[in-house]
Amino acid sequence: MKKSLFIKTAVALALAAPLLASAESDLEIGTGAAAARLNFQVVIPRVLFLAVGTGNATLADNGTIDTLTYDYSANPADVGSGTDSAAQGVNVRVLGNNGQIAIAAAGSGAGLVSDLDAADIIPWSEILATSSVGAFAAPAVGASANPTLSAGKVTNRTAIWNYAYSNTAVAAPGTYSGQVTYTATMP
Repeated sequence: MKKSLFIKTAVALALAAPLLASAESDLEIGTGAAAARLNFQVVIPRVLFLAVGTGNATLADNGTIDTLTYDYSANPADVGSGTDSAAQGVNVRVLGNNGQIAIAAAGSGAGLVSDLDAADIIPWSEILATSSVGAFAAPAVGASANPTLSAGKVTNRTAIWNYAYSNTAVAAPGTYSGQVTYTATMP
């Protein structure tokens, strides 16, 4: 008998559950107006996103690190000529929703280091960075830049950052490597 009562109670509660979640209602008899209210909420988290190179289209983590190569093997006479290399473009994006963003550029060590002799270095000042969008400047290594706010506290900018090797001095032979870490901060 108790088991039957328990089952009947459970079924009654299951059938009544949708009624517990119903919206406000107002019944008017005769003349007048009926009104019912409904509340809305939208929860927006604090968001900060920076992508330099691969992975800039989707707001998600991407571990791919792109590499730009300036190879003078085919044109050794151009080494140290002072003529900038052809620029190579990298897609970039920054998105933030809590105020002015600052993007800092920090290079590994004093510059790009030769694989043949660690004492041979091409300084970071030889890598030139420009942006296709004035409101989203590419910071030089050791400096920072502030992309222009899009509206209110929100920044949503895309650009192509173009990099060139300045080529102002003859360097010792080798393959020179280094890495720049871009860090975005926001209040």
